[in-house]
Amino acid sequence: MNNFNNLKICVVGLGYVGLPLAVEFGKKFQTVGFDILSSRVDELKVGVDSTLECSHEELSSIPYLQYTCNVEEISDCNFYIITVPTPVDANKRPDLSPLISASNLLGSVLSKDDIVIYESTVYPGATEEDCVPVLEQVSGFKLNDDFFVGYSPERINPGDKERRLPTIQKVVSGSTPEVAEFINEVYKEIIMAGTHLAASIKIAEASKIIENIQRDVNIALVNELHQIFDKLGIPTRDVIEAASTKWNFMRLMPGLVGGHCIGVDPYYLLHKSQTSGYIPDLIRTAREINDSMPSYIVDSFLRELMLREINPIGCKVMIFGFTFKENCPDIRNTKNYDLYLGLKQLGFQVSVCDPWVDQDKVKSEYSLEISSDFPSEESYDVGLLAVGHSEILDYLKNNGINKFIYDFKGFLTK
Repeated sequence: MNNFNNLKICVVGLGYVGLPLAVEFGKKFQTVGFDILSSRVDELKVGVDSTLECSHEELSSIPYLQYTCNVEEISDCNFYIITVPTPVDANKRPDLSPLISASNLLGSVLSKDDIVIYESTVYPGATEEDCVPVLEQVSGFKLNDDFFVGYSPERINPGDKERRLPTIQKVVSGSTPEVAEFINEVYKEIIMAGTHLAASIKIAEASKIIENIQRDVNIALVNELHQIFDKLGIPTRDVIEAASTKWNFMRLMPGLVGGHCIGVDPYYLLHKSQTSGYIPDLIRTAREINDSMPSYIVDSFLRELMLREINPIGCKVMIFGFTFKENCPDIRNTKNYDLYLGLKQLGFQVSVCDPWVDQDKVKSEYSLEISSDFPSEESYDVGLLAVGHSEILDYLKNNGINKFIYDFKGFLTK
């Protein structure tokens, strides 16, 4: 087993999760950040992070970190960390292909006593049942005789500049008690908040997935309550503000559930549960409620227009915001695209502006052209405030907008 004296770390996947990890490890250990996208590697080499998780100054001051997309340049590493995406397919089934591809890649460079850590969110059992067989087949090695694995789920919150990697407690696990303890000690070198050593890899996998499922279920409850209160003519925000005066009330607001975690991870446990013979009704229903929210908002928006005697025929709608959350450029699984499609299907002329997005990425992933500049008032009839970026709120509050702005989340009234 490796020790700190000869530790060389490789982080596979340099997105929202992998880059901060590589940066922190690169402050203390020889570290290689690997990504299959040469464009991502090229931008990082000049100190540019398009995800905005790390600043130019931070990237320029890491003493032991290098970047590559060349597999040969990671073959001398001995502590590999996989941080690739774990999406779902068009039928909401787990898509492990990025994880399997990464396992294939590492299987080709594994050496005796190497350790492979998985951080990607998966269902319980995926590491040992889906990934390890790939590592064994490609490398010709045997788990716990020739190499070891661990699982340490990521807890990155994109766009959050207060709760960053070192300040979030980390769950760790390993394929043997000894390697689990070693992995724990390695992570403790960069995690100031400390670590929690789970008793098994499956426990660590399960702990991660229920973090996001719990939030998904609670948001679904608030979304359903909002629809009830809407029928009763009661402002949901005022109800939540009143209920929040009790110390143990969980303060959540209704909204869209997008992004790479909460709107995706529950499908992994749904899949595993169903293959095990149990149908998890609550988790499934929560997903259905949250996935239906874009349609509900579109219908509510149309109703508001009618109440204000605004003719929807030929109406030009400007959607303000496209990313899945505020003050973050992340467009993965954004439900604001569903809002756009819903309005288009009703015959509205729809445009979108968002100062945070990479326009080329939006065009590539969604075949949609949006603007990063704020529109003139003459270019639209009504607005829909979808994402409360600080720049958007400043624009709407400070420019004397004389348009009806549908503000579902209540950003302008807070």
